[in-house]
Amino acid sequence: MAEYVYESEIEVPKPREEVFPFFAKAENLETITPPNLGFRIITPLPIDMREGTLIDYQISLHGIPMKWRTKITRWDPPYEFEDTQLSGPYKQWIHRHTFVDTGRGTTLMKDVVKYRLPMEPLGDVMQWLIGREIQGIFDFRTSTIERLFKEC
Repeated sequence: MAEYVYESEIEVPKPREEVFPFFAKAENLETITPPNLGFRIITPLPIDMREGTLIDYQISLHGIPMKWRTKITRWDPPYEFEDTQLSGPYKQWIHRHTFVDTGRGTTLMKDVVKYRLPMEPLGDVMQWLIGREIQGIFDFRTSTIERLFKEC
């Protein structure tokens, strides 16, 4: 019954006031998610992002379609926000996004995900694979963010 933590950070070459609004638009999540996940927002757009907002998605994991519902559990623009899975593929998924002004005209964007796998403790034997998949998702996200904010 383990809780795993994944952390990632990227320095975005734009000030926080330009970076945060991109992540405040839920529809941009599709852009920074690998295509092989078949990620699609089901909640009608645009979504009013604030604490308490519910967002429904559809994803495909290993060819198996599933629904995922998250709730915005913390909303403090332009500094941070947090989304928590209410239903979906994980037993727990809490994703905190923080945006730190570096003082150099750039933004240090940090992601911390605390997650637990389904069917504990049996599901924990799959952590080696799930951890690699999460790393791959964030690698795609990092390269996409670098490309998008370089083009701006």
